[in-house]
Amino acid sequence: MTKFKNKYRVESARLKGWDYSTPWLYFITINTKDHICWFGDIVDGKMILNDIGKIVNEEWVKTAEIRTNIKIDSHIIMPSHLHGIIKIKGPEIEPHRIEVETHRVRLTNEANANPPAMDEGTERIVKNDMGNIIKGFKSAAKRRINELGKSYFLWQPRYYDRIIRNERELFFTRKYIEDNPRKWELKHRR
Repeated sequence: MTKFKNKYRVESARLKGWDYSTPWLYFITINTKDHICWFGDIVDGKMILNDIGKIVNEEWVKTAEIRTNIKIDSHIIMPSHLHGIIKIKGPEIEPHRIEVETHRVRLTNEANANPPAMDEGTERIVKNDMGNIIKGFKSAAKRRINELGKSYFLWQPRYYDRIIRNERELFFTRKYIEDNPRKWELKHRR
């Protein structure tokens, strides 16, 4: 394991060379810190969401409303994690927005240096790669969970992904998501 600034650094779990803004289907797993069961319980093979679990579900679904370039496919909120399939859609180009102006910014040490002001009507570009999608989701859910007085709730810092390669893999991933509560219950029975 390599060090950065004298600290051990965990290697990226992302596929090297893959652009995670590429239109594709991705299977995502996001865990709570230390796999603590924050989101509810499984009863008779069904996930029963508590208030925190409902927030997580709402924010997951809302992700596709905020970022119109994605679609939420099958998903399940489990007691300590969520599984979901996200489809990043291809770009829909609007002819009146094709022309883009760029600015070069010179880095400086001057104390009074300011970045160039954005022109009126200029929109900020939202990064729609998977890392930013997950970051935005986690942040929105955490903010709402904090409002419930649960500021000690934490996500695991990373997430797991798998690029879904074909229809067969998509079918089995959806089946895995659907069967997950029942399998969890069988595994955790005492």
